[in-house]
Amino acid sequence: MNKLQICILGSTGSIGTQALDVISQHSDRYEVYALTANTRYELLAEQAHRFRPAAVVIANEGCYEPLRQLLADLPDTKVYAGAQALEEIVEAGPVDMVLASMVGFSGLAPTVRAIKARKKICLANKETLVVAGELICKLANEYHVPILPVDSEHSAIFQSLAGEGDNEIEKILLTCSGGPFRTMTKEQIRTVTAADALRHPTWDMGAKITIDSASLMNKGFEVIEAKWLFGVPVEKIQVLIHPQSIVHSAVQYVDGSVKAQLGVPDMRLPIQYAFSYPERLPLQGQRLDLFKTPLEFFEPDMEKFRCLQLAYDAMDRGGNMPCILNAANEVVNLAFREGRCSFPQMADIIADTMQRATFDKNPSLDTYFQTDREARRIASDLLGG
Repeated sequence: MNKLQICILGSTGSIGTQALDVISQHSDRYEVYALTANTRYELLAEQAHRFRPAAVVIANEGCYEPLRQLLADLPDTKVYAGAQALEEIVEAGPVDMVLASMVGFSGLAPTVRAIKARKKICLANKETLVVAGELICKLANEYHVPILPVDSEHSAIFQSLAGEGDNEIEKILLTCSGGPFRTMTKEQIRTVTAADALRHPTWDMGAKITIDSASLMNKGFEVIEAKWLFGVPVEKIQVLIHPQSIVHSAVQYVDGSVKAQLGVPDMRLPIQYAFSYPERLPLQGQRLDLFKTPLEFFEPDMEKFRCLQLAYDAMDRGGNMPCILNAANEVVNLAFREGRCSFPQMADIIADTMQRATFDKNPSLDTYFQTDREARRIASDLLGG
């Protein structure tokens, strides 16, 4: 069997490192063709020494020289730097699939290039569909490229749809841990810090997505993502707060039947399923013990967690509004982590940016890049005001 060649966009992040663990468990099937990172060149070099890829790319050009020196003993591994190299590496002939696990808007351009190069997409970068879902789905259809979800919730929906053919969906049940502030009052939430928000109760994730989970913006993004991935209107997507993070999501059909995917909170399972679909492969790790696991479900509080409501509002407007939402969120998320704005201010600034930025009902790819720049500028100005 020829090994499938994988390009990992964002190999030093949480998803990337776990994907490498999956690959190491199935080294008879998978091989790393390329690894990429933004600034963490030392970890990238460690990964390259272990997996011996054909190429590595560091997005931050200032990290190129120290990375090149660390990899001087790997003459067969090519070293590149910059955004252009990141987009070009996904097009390399030997690549069979691209794991898009970069964080934020920066994942859009390389994913578009990978689709046009007819590479199978394992999508962990939810912002790509949040920002440009209609365009991405159109391109995937045009180039006959499968997009397989890696987010645990969307993988669960995907698994719950397997074998159902054209059976009609009544509702998608999108679960959410509720984050660390689930039981707090609005008054208590006003004074929380980034350190508080980064203590996620069930998942171990990168800083940006952990803050998004605390604000429930991450769940808002996942509602938008689910709409595009599964062709279900937003009004048929229901968010359920599920503190245990055991039911990763479910699908309710028109006969009332509900199919769900359950498991321990471990991203390696959805990563591996995206790699191996439709086959299931053995995976080392903890197993779910339902005797020790109560399952609870609650409605989300849209007033306390305004970011979730803002995501629904953006989807209702359509066009480039989700792009505006995402850009403003990236700015305030970083500002909150750096102590430059409070937790409630994040939603305020996102809402103001959505009102002020230029709305375009039928955006092109270029429009998305212009919108992203404009919305970031507006959100940054609001932060400084």
